[in-house]
Amino acid sequence: MKLHVVIEQDEAGYYVAEVPALPGCLSQGKAHAEALANVKEAVAGWLETMESKTALDLNQSIADRQ
Repeated sequence: MKLHVVIEQDEAGYYVAEVPALPGCLSQGKAHAEALANVKEAVAGWLETMESKTALDLNQSIADRQ
C-alpha cells in the first residue's frame, strides 16, 4: 500500500510526519529519516486499530447497540 506522507520541521527542530489519508495518523522524529520510520509504525498501528473497530449500522439506534 502506498500512502502520501507530509513531513515538516516544527519550531523545536523536530520533524513531524502526517498521513493525510489516515485521520490522526502522525508521528515525529529528531531527523527526517526517523520521522519517516516512526510514521510507518504509526500507519501499522492505525490500520490495526481500524481493523478491530466494529462498523456502525446507521439504521440502528444507540439503545439497540447496548
